[in-house]
Amino acid sequence: MNDDHASGLEALKAEHRRLDERIQVLLTESATDQLEIARLKRQKLRLKDQIQRMIDSSIPDIIA
Repeated sequence: MNDDHASGLEALKAEHRRLDERIQVLLTESATDQLEIARLKRQKLRLKDQIQRMIDSSIPDIIA
């Protein structure tokens, strides 16, 4: 894995953590905006998928 790939992956993971923290804060507030929470959760899932694709692309396909 090259440095650009690793730094991009770390940036995505940091954004994923930031979204998770934001969702947790919104869930603890008394006047929660359910639409905002749903939007953040969808964004978090897209990031998770993107992170997994990056990880998968760094592993070579080897036929056993």
